[in-house]
Formats: sequence, C-alpha cells, structure tokens
Amino acid sequence: MLFILGLTFFVAVIAQTRILESLSFRLLARNRGGVVPTVAMIAFVVSFASGILDGVSMIGLMIRTLVIILFLAKVTGDSVVYSVMVSTVCTTVCGMWLAYGEPPNLIMKANLFPYLDNAFFLRYCLPVALASYGVVFFNVSRKLKGRRVDTAKLDILDLHTADVRFLQASRHGEVLTPVGFVEDHPGEFGERLHPVLDRLHRGEPLGQAMIAEGIDPDARRRLLGHFVWEPLAETLDRHYEHAAKGGPQSRDESAAAIKAILAEARKGRVRSQLIGGISFVPFIGFLVWHALDHHVPLFAASFAGFAVALFGIIGIRAMRRLALREAAHEYSEYLFLFPLFFSIALLQKAGFFEAIARALLLGVEKFGAAHMAAFQFAGATFLSAMLDNNVVADFAGRAIHGLGAGLIHLFAMAQIAGYAVGGCWTHIGSAQSVVAYAFIRKEIDERYNPFQWIRAMTPVILEIFVLAVVIVYIEGFLYGSR
Repeated sequence: MLFILGLTFFVAVIAQTRILESLSFRLLARNRGGVVPTVAMIAFVVSFASGILDGVSMIGLMIRTLVIILFLAKVTGDSVVYSVMVSTVCTTVCGMWLAYGEPPNLIMKANLFPYLDNAFFLRYCLPVALASYGVVFFNVSRKLKGRRVDTAKLDILDLHTADVRFLQASRHGEVLTPVGFVEDHPGEFGERLHPVLDRLHRGEPLGQAMIAEGIDPDARRRLLGHFVWEPLAETLDRHYEHAAKGGPQSRDESAAAIKAILAEARKGRVRSQLIGGISFVPFIGFLVWHALDHHVPLFAASFAGFAVALFGIIGIRAMRRLALREAAHEYSEYLFLFPLFFSIALLQKAGFFEAIARALLLGVEKFGAAHMAAFQFAGATFLSAMLDNNVVADFAGRAIHGLGAGLIHLFAMAQIAGYAVGGCWTHIGSAQSVVAYAFIRKEIDERYNPFQWIRAMTPVILEIFVLAVVIVYIEGFLYGSR
C-alpha cells in the first residue's frame, strides 16, 4: 500500500503538467481531425501507462480528454457515455500486462511471491490485455465511425486545451469543464441555463453559447474570467463577439492577443512537463532495481518519482494544493479495504485457504487444470462484479498459495483476468468503474443508473470473456502438455 500511496501522489502531480491533453490534441491534428484513430491511440497510450502508473488516476485523465474531443466532434450523448464506460477496460483489463498500475495485481504479486514476477505478467497477462484492447478498438470504432473534428475551425480555448487547463489549475486550483462550470453556476444563467447547456453538448464554445443565448456582457466577462483567468476575460469576450458579428480580421486580432497571453502559460507548462519527464528516470530506475533485488523496497520507486515531479509545480501554490488534494482523495478510496484485508487474514489463520487449495487440487485431478482455471476465471469475474476487485484478488490469490509453480501461474493468470473483467462489468466492481460512473452522472447524464451501465457494458464484457476463456484453455493445454 505504500507503493500505491506514492504512486497516487506521483501521478496526481504528473497530471497537472497536462501531458495527456498535449499529446491528445497533437494526435488529433496529426490524424486530421479523425476521431477513431485519435481515440484508438489515446486508448493505447493509457492502456500501456496503466500497467505502470495508477489506473484510477489514468482513467480520470482519459475520460476528461476523451469527452472534450467527442463534444468537439458533436458526438451524441449515448456514444460519449459508452466511450467513458469502455475506458475502464483500458485501465483495468488492458492495464494488466504489468503489476504496478493496479492494486489488485500488486496484492496478487505480494501474496504469491516469488512466483509472480514481471516475466509472469508479460508472458501470461499481456495476451489477455492485447485481446481486450482489440475488443475496445472494434467497439469504439463502430460507435464513432466517420466522426471528425474540423481542426481548422476549433475554438481557441479548445485549440490550446493544455494551456487553458494549466492556467485554470495554477490560478483557481481546479480544472473546469464548460458543462460542469455552467452547472455549478445556475444563478448566473437563470432561465437560459438549459439552452446554454444544450449548445455546449452540441460542441459550441462557452463564450459563443452565452452570446447566442443573450447573456449580459458583464456577466459573460465575469464568468469567462472565472472559467479561465480574469486578465483574459475581456479579450475572450471580444473574440467571441467578433466571431459572431465581426469580420475575419477583427477575430484574428483578438485571437492573437489571447495567444500571446497563453504563450506565457505555455512556458510554465513546458517546464513542468520537462521535469515530469525527468521524474520517470528514478521511478523506472527503482522499479528495475527492485526487479533485480527484492530487498530494495518497491515504494522507493513511486516516492522517488513523486519527489522529483513535485519540483515542476512546487512554486505554483494553487496547483500544488490541487494535486495533493486529488491524490489524497483517490488514496482514501482504498482505506475501506483495510478491515476487509484484516478479515481475510483471520480466515487464513483459521486454515480456510488451505482447505480451498486442497479442493482445487482435487478438481485438477478430476476435471483437469484447464477446466479448473476456466472455473476460477468465471468465478473471479462474477465476484468482482459484485465486490471490489481488490478484495477478490486478496481472497483468490491466497487460495492457490502452496501449489506447484505451473499451476500457480495458470490459476493466477485466470484470476487476474477474471477480476479485471468483472471490475468493469458493474459500476462498483473496481475503483475505475466508480470514477467513470460518477463522471457520467456529474458531467453527462445525472439520471444515468447502474442498470444502464450493466446493459451497455455486457456485450463488451461477453466478448472479452470469450476471448479470455480461449486464452485460458490454450494456457491450460500448454500446461498439460509439459
């Protein structure tokens, strides 16, 4: 848990440098506004990063960036919700290729030391992660086929998303979305609240939506100042007025003034990103050192990365406090697990898991290792859909301790895949699902309910389930042929 503590704070600081937003909009420009290739690349980057970095933090970054791009492409609400939901697969199932980003994988690795090392995850878990990414790519491509963002007509704030968010965090101590910002200030909009929100959901910029709905100029400037930065408010309002009424030259003049102000923010952002990049050197260095010598504590990696990354934002008080506050909030999600882990430890003292291990061996003798592995995969999937997958990982992993190395590898792979898949099936199966569900309720559809989540996720889960079962049986066959 110390490694997770340091990792949560490390990723929270890295997030403030707006690395993912910078990368995402570069990809969007490179793909000439194509939504499918851009989303596919973002999903791949997040899937890769989730094996190393905290998956809960990664999904928070991913869904906020995805929603901006999808709104710009005028994607409908159902497809936006669906994209947010399948993001949980990227940070859980696709992130299972390595242990460090997922607490359940770290729990399994610790319980079954020394059998589960990095080579185990690459050999046994990477195939399931890649297959799951293929399922995500297929389904998202089908939902978003043909969608494009006209990058030449992007709003100036969207075009400089990374700089705007860096400004928001450094000046206000929070990162705001247009929809969330409007919903948090209903009194400023009065009866124009819902029309403005409708325009935002159709991809209109905040300033343009307020002008179109006749919001008072003083109120517009006050709101734009709070949304981005007060010195930008008047220039931004002029920019949107010119966009609505004036000619191209006047619009370009206001845009040039805005870009000049944002350029100053960019210097600080680039500096913090550079330091954030350097922070991965001690982080990865300690991970490699730990892999070679287990006497080196794992938590040294995450705390070393956090210590270096913090220098990138140490002088920006509001941003520093935001990063620490978000990290503390995310880590607090794990605190409720301690009494559950204590209960499982008591069961172990009572000999409960030794009895389960004997039952598994009897099952292997009667039905074969492949069938028992598939049974454990299915069981872990259904249990994780109803319980938190951290608890399932601790419970299931202890049951196979003491078996032979080959059986441990086979059964551990089945269990890891199971609790990762099950963790996405319901809104309570994993910390990532909890984050995604809360985001949908707050930012997209406040009436969205758990049954809608299950109904929408079930087809994706079934596809991954079938592929994972095939992989489990292949591994079972390989084990039996030794």
